[in-house]
Amino acid sequence: MLNGFKRYRCARKLHLRCVPYASLADDAVAGIMHLLRLANTRALSILEQAAFIDELHTTGQLSVAEMAKELCRSKAWVSMRLGLIAELSAAIRAKLFSGAFPVYCYMYTLRPFMRMNGVSGEQVERFVLAVSGKGLRVRDLEQLARDYFRGPEAFRQEILNGNLALPLKRLRQVPQHPDGCSEFERVLLGDLELTQKYMQRVMGKGQDPRLKSRAFHAQANLLSAALLSRLPAFNHSLKQLHDRSGQA
Repeated sequence: MLNGFKRYRCARKLHLRCVPYASLADDAVAGIMHLLRLANTRALSILEQAAFIDELHTTGQLSVAEMAKELCRSKAWVSMRLGLIAELSAAIRAKLFSGAFPVYCYMYTLRPFMRMNGVSGEQVERFVLAVSGKGLRVRDLEQLARDYFRGPEAFRQEILNGNLALPLKRLRQVPQHPDGCSEFERVLLGDLELTQKYMQRVMGKGQDPRLKSRAFHAQANLLSAALLSRLPAFNHSLKQLHDRSGQA
């Protein structure tokens, strides 16, 4: 059963002995292949795709070339996902796929630290284990990560020892700034400026004829699908902020 454990638990709680199901294939390898081919219309996260690709590679004994051919993808598309799953330690992988640590935060906060700041995989694992399962918001995790990797050793030790209350209290403080904005307000203003900047860049570059490689289109399709799924909520939130700030 692929990705069916939550449905199974729900069925048990509702005392359902028989539920509808759809069989994608007669064996796991063919089923995973079919599921990945549907990924354009039924979007999987890139990490979920990576896990399925790894399963095909390790259990199904398929080569990169074979997977690329069967999925009508480039070898680079397959290799990138194999590399992504290979960099995960067993502990981090368990936390991500159990939902104890958000995939979004790992992909867009922790991985950039590893690539650009020379942070080791061991350091990332210690952070993930220290903060997983605490019910923290993504924003809190992002702030804790920045201060964990860039801040003083005392701050790091507080987090590793599980004493998150004090670091979070410090991060949530709103000291006044000479420009009249608190630290939290200035961070949001910076986020809005970056959003405007990158919206303009995407609109300007999105139709460029130089965008033609299959590897680019495969990844751009996944990222654009994720962005489009968040547009209604983003538009609603932005409109609320605009109305609220206009009345202040």
